[in-house]
Parts: sequence; C-alpha cells; structure tokens
Amino acid sequence: MQPEEKKSKKKSSIPNARTGMSLEEIELDLAETLLYVLGKPPAMATLNDCYLSVAYTVRNRLMKVWLKSVEKFFVQKKKAVCYFSAEFLIGPQLARNLHNLGMYDTMKQAVAAYGLNLDGIIEHEQEPGLGNGGLGRLAACYVESMATLGVSAIGFGIRYEHGIFHQKFHDGWQIEITDNWLQHGYPWEIPRPERVYDVKLGGCTHSHVDANGAFRVEWTPERVVRGMAYDIPIVGYGAKTACMLRLWKAEAPESFDFSDFNTGDYYGAVECKVASENITKVLYPNDELLQGKQLRLEQQIFFVSCSLQNLIEMHLLKENTLDNFHETFAGQLNDTHPAIAVAELMRLLVDEHDMDWEKAWHITSHTFSYTNHTLLPEALEKWSLPLFARVLPRHLEIIYEINHRFLKQVSENFPGTSLEPLSLIEEVGEKYVRMANLACVGSHAINGVAQLHTELLKASTLRHFYDLFPGKFSNVTNGVTPRRFLLMCNPRLSSVITDRIGNGWIKQFDELRGLEAFIDDPDFLNAWRKVKRDNKQEQMDYVFQKTGVRLNADSLFDVQVKRIHEYKRQHLNLLHILTLYSRIKKNPGIDIPARTFVFGGKAAPGYYMAKLIIKLINSVAAVVNRDPDVAGRLNVIFIRNFNVKIGQRVYPIADLSEQISTAGMEASGTGNMKFSMNGALTIGTLDGANVEIRQEVGPENFFLFGLTVEEVAALKASGYVPYQYAQANAELREVIDLIDSGVFSNGRRDLYRPLVDALLFQDKYMLLADYQSYIECQETVSRVWQNPDQWTRMSILNVARMGKFSSDRAIREYCRDIWGIDLAD
Repeated sequence: MQPEEKKSKKKSSIPNARTGMSLEEIELDLAETLLYVLGKPPAMATLNDCYLSVAYTVRNRLMKVWLKSVEKFFVQKKKAVCYFSAEFLIGPQLARNLHNLGMYDTMKQAVAAYGLNLDGIIEHEQEPGLGNGGLGRLAACYVESMATLGVSAIGFGIRYEHGIFHQKFHDGWQIEITDNWLQHGYPWEIPRPERVYDVKLGGCTHSHVDANGAFRVEWTPERVVRGMAYDIPIVGYGAKTACMLRLWKAEAPESFDFSDFNTGDYYGAVECKVASENITKVLYPNDELLQGKQLRLEQQIFFVSCSLQNLIEMHLLKENTLDNFHETFAGQLNDTHPAIAVAELMRLLVDEHDMDWEKAWHITSHTFSYTNHTLLPEALEKWSLPLFARVLPRHLEIIYEINHRFLKQVSENFPGTSLEPLSLIEEVGEKYVRMANLACVGSHAINGVAQLHTELLKASTLRHFYDLFPGKFSNVTNGVTPRRFLLMCNPRLSSVITDRIGNGWIKQFDELRGLEAFIDDPDFLNAWRKVKRDNKQEQMDYVFQKTGVRLNADSLFDVQVKRIHEYKRQHLNLLHILTLYSRIKKNPGIDIPARTFVFGGKAAPGYYMAKLIIKLINSVAAVVNRDPDVAGRLNVIFIRNFNVKIGQRVYPIADLSEQISTAGMEASGTGNMKFSMNGALTIGTLDGANVEIRQEVGPENFFLFGLTVEEVAALKASGYVPYQYAQANAELREVIDLIDSGVFSNGRRDLYRPLVDALLFQDKYMLLADYQSYIECQETVSRVWQNPDQWTRMSILNVARMGKFSSDRAIREYCRDIWGIDLAD
C-alpha cells in the first residue's frame, strides 16, 4: 500500500477526508489512517494493517450516522428499545457496513488503487466471538433491522474476551481451542472508560426504618466488580439510522494491590483483577461444576446491572424523574438469561432511588417484555437457592417479596388455582429460583417465536401463566435479515433477482413475490441453475482446503449446519447416509443420484453424546469418502468451526436444507429461513417455523416427513419401545448393526455403544419412529432432483415466498404489538 503520493496530490483539494463518500476522499482517508492511526509506513503494512485501515475508514462514515441517531434520541420524546441478550452473534462487520452505507463499489476501487483486493481484505476479518447459535444470531438480525427501520435501539450484552471456543478435530473428536478474536484488534468497537458501573456480589443485607418511616435495606457486598462499556455502532441499510450495541467488560475497581506487591505477594497483588475479569472471559462456561454455574449467574447479573444503571443515568439526562422510565425504554428480555433484570431494576429503584414498592413494580412490569426460546423444560433456567443466596442475597429477598405479592394476588383473584407451578421458587425437592417464572411475572408481554411454538407454550410449557393472563401472550415469528443472508452472501442470486424485479426487495422483502411470474421462463430457469452451480464451484477449493475432499458440483448438496444436539437429530441424517451406503455396498450398480452431505456445528464442551455424534459423522466420512464402491456418488464432509462467516459460504450452495428436529422440540429455527431464501428446498418435520415456511411456500414445495406433535405425545403416552421399530425394519436394523460393528471405529465395538443403546432403548427424540418416513421422503427428494426444471421451479418459489421471514417484518410486529412504538413517527 503506497499512500504518500496520493496524499500529496490531493490534500489541498479534499476538505472531507474523514466522512466524504467520493473515491478521492476515501483514498485519502485510507492513506492517512495507515500513517496516523496505525503508525505504519506503507512498506511495512501487513494484511491486517490494510484491513484495519479499510475498517477505520468505513467507521468514520458510520460514526456520522450514529452520532446523528444519538442526538435524535436525546432531542425527541421517543421510546427506545433496549434488547437484553447474553449473545449477539453479529458476524463480520466490514462487508455488511460497506453494503449498508452504499460504499462497497467505491471502496473496491479505492483499495485497488493501492494494489489491494477488497474481497481478500474482507475474508481476513475475524468474526467476533459474541454468540453461539440461533439466539445470538437472531439478536444481531433484530438490531440491524431496527436500524434499517429507524427504531432507536440499544443492544446490551457482554464483551466476551474469548467468546465461544474455536472448534478443531483430533481423530474425529471435537477439541475446544481458545478463540482469540480480539488478538489483532477490533476496529468496530469504541471503548468508553468514562462509562463504568459497579456491580455488587455476595455479602449480606441489613434492614432499617429511615427517618420517614420507610422500610429500607442496605446491601454490604463481599466483592464489587466494575463494568466498562464498549460500543459497536450497527448501521441500517441506506445509512439513515445506526443503533448501538453496548457490551460490558468486567474489571476490578482496583486492579493492583500495591501493598501486597511490596510485601512480595505478587500473585495476591493481581488476584482481585483476575477474579473480576473472569466474568467476561468466556461465553457460556461449562456449568457441569458449581463454579461454572456461579460464573454464569455472575455474568447475567453483571451485564444486566451495568445496563440498567446506564439506562437510569440516560433517562435522568432527559427527564427529572424516574416515574416515566417505562415510557422512555422498552426492555426486551431475549430468553431467561437476562431475566434477573426484573429483580435488579426493582433493587435499583427501591434501594438506590428510594422509590416505594408499588410505584417501582408498576415501572418494572411495564418496562420489560419476555421472549421465550425453548420448549424443553430442562432449558428453562433455574438456580439452586443456596447458590443464588450466596451470590445475590438482596435479589433473593426481592424475589421472595415479588413471589409473595404475586401468589397472594392469584389466590385472591383466582381462588382454587394451584400456586406451585406459578411460584418463582421451586419447592419440591431441592429448592430453585425459576427464572422463566420471574420473567413471566415481571413482564407486560410474553411471546413465542413461531406459531406452533407459541401454541405449545400456551398449552404446556407456560400453560399456568397463560390460563390466568392470556392477554400477555402473543406470537412473533422469527426472521432474519435479507441484507446479510441474501444480498451480501449470495451476490449472484441477488443480481439475477434484481435484474428481473428491481432492488426494492432489499427493504421490502415481500416484493420477491414478483419472481413467480418467471417460473416458466426457460432463460430464467437456466440463469437460476447457473447461479447455484457457480456458487458450488466457487466454494469447492475452500472445502478441499478445509476437509481434503474433492466435491462434485453436479451432486445434490444436502446440508445440515446447526448446533449439535440430540433433538436436532444429526444422527437421523447419518442413518439415511448409512442406508444409502449399505444399498451401494450390496448392489454397486444401483442408481442413486450423487449427493454431497455437509455438516457443521459445535457441541457444548460438556455434552458427551453430542460430541460422540460429531465423532461418528467424521468416522463415517472417513470410510465413505474412501470407498471405491461409492466412487463420488456419496461424499460426507464436516466443516469445522461453523460460524456466521462460514454460513455465508454454505447457505448459497445448499440444494436441500435438513430441518429434521423432533416435532415439538424446536422453538423456531432461523437456519431454515436462510437456506430457503437462498433457494434450497427443505426436508423437515412440522416443527418450529417449518410449519409456517411450508404454509408460505406451499406444501408441494416442501418435503414433509415424520410424526406430528400430537403423534409424538400419543406414542410416548402409549409406551414407545424403539427396539421394536429396529426389529421390525430390516434396513434400519442393518444400519444400526453397522454402527455397532466397529466398521467406523477401527474395530472398537464399544465406542459408539452409548449412542446405539440410547437409540434402541430410550430414543428420547423418536429417531427410529421417524426413520422409515424420512427414508421414503428422501427417495422423493431424489426423484424430484432428477427433474431439473421441476426442482428449479420449486427453488424459485421458495425464494419468492420468503417475504414473511425477514427480520424487518418481525421488528414491525414487536413495535406494534409489544413495544408501543409507532414507526410512522
């Protein structure tokens, strides 16, 4: 990179190098950033230096939009959304910001003038380790959509130093490696050393009556952790509004004990610093041990308390009273991780701002709304009472008081109602604090994330609350941002779409319906197919580099990338692969369309069965890919360390999207939407958002199999015996015996025995019950695949009918039905 000549020619004639959008102004900013911000002479600039120069140049333009948005919030009497989430899986930011600011093409020319390739710089960017799965990605999509729609919003979370782990494989097993995403600097964040708040932990409380006769409580903590803010601006498409992601880093109030150091206790001198900073070291520490559970609870109160203290301070800059706090901010709890916010806001109002209980409760319960993301009872967060009391003694007292008043209200208003399932404290056996119940009681609105999910919440998971307070419940089906997951990650398809219907679809996703007019146009069908094949061809070198497997671009790409969990049933997919493999081994001449099976996803470090499934996938891949009888008809690959960046490579190449969770287990899913809007057809059960995707695209354009929610419940109630299914189905029995035989474990028959036994004698997620239906559905997939025009029409219709699944639609519904925000303002 050689900036000096450019600078000398243009310095006198360019007044706006920091925010101007012309090619000359951007070129100059790139050069000056390298010299004066990074302090690097051009001859010594590394690829990372070039990336940072581009990123800071883009950030300069972004800051202008963001500061205007901040000024607008403080000037206008307009409610802002505060989105509380333990995860924000925001993905790489450079390309997204370039597209949303409308400066991608200009920047491409600018870096080319210095002999650089913009795509190579974009590829160099590290992904922030701020999330794991759908929960965090949904939060990121929603913040981007709020910015695009002009909603004032702040996303509050944690600045994880190491985030989720980096996944590697050793002998097919998942190995967790530290994710050092901050190692080379993160140009999008803005440190706020002046924006710090103290968070109390442990200790004891003391009550007294103040001079006015009011009951007061003082909390003397065992220790205090300080939170410092780091801000990441999130610009909307069209660059009219930018929202703020405010993440908190934990620090010690005093990072160094000089007296300990002087007496030779060098480790003791920094002990407080290390203990405090541990809170924001890692996303979701392994909570099998008590220490891990305590750290997760400390993480939750830490970011919630910092955020609420910050919001109170912001509110008092605009108003002289906290009485209307709930009219300034709408607080959205993204699942139960931030549910402690209910008790914390009460503590701040009552203890720190001397507000009476009734007024504080009115403000709190009108501030928060709660999104539930799970139907699994074990995933509804709860904390053992002794642990909670030790870490948050004052909050436990507040929760007891909330519970007492709430149950008294229920008893008076709904005589005869069973109180036990409504209580915030689980009293049966070991006592627990129920965070989902706290969120339900302390929120004015509760929503599910898909129509089926919401109905199941009402009927089962949260039935006792729905029976008493039906008006609190509503559905907002999840959505994803089309800017990242179509426009940005699939430029070829975006171009084909825009050529036919214009670019209005980028912000009005329903306009994709216009594609239906071209499903019988041979030229359009050919262009559509060419996009898919070209996308596959482009990624084949990347896949070979990562896996060592050469792929067939003309094969059906059958893809399942998501968190590894038994209910998501990656092992059902494996049973199909092994069924095809067994058929080929028995009859090498059999006519089976070529397929490439692509897996990706991480298993929680302490989840042995999920890690065993990963090991089996890799073992099957090692055998199948080398078998001369298969000879390219079947390929199996597992792309390690799946994240947003890799997802953007995978979604455009998929022909078939595997959405095969047991009916009634998945809340919504968003991967299903990303695949469909990139032209993949779905094979799936009637679970989560699959139901609505099938409704939208048409049953004839969706490959449906498996038991329904009602059939799953009935089969379990009648006494499901999975072993009988294996005995009654010769092909299924052969496949299970193949896994158990040692073929995929170098003769070790005990290696996969836990997985085989779980299927034969427990099968909690009904794989064997759904096996035959799944195999028959996959045969239908193969038949349709062999008719290219039929497959392509179905693919076009899937994309054309995805309008409902934009996150913009979801945010409009939240604004209208939950937050009370008028987008017309």
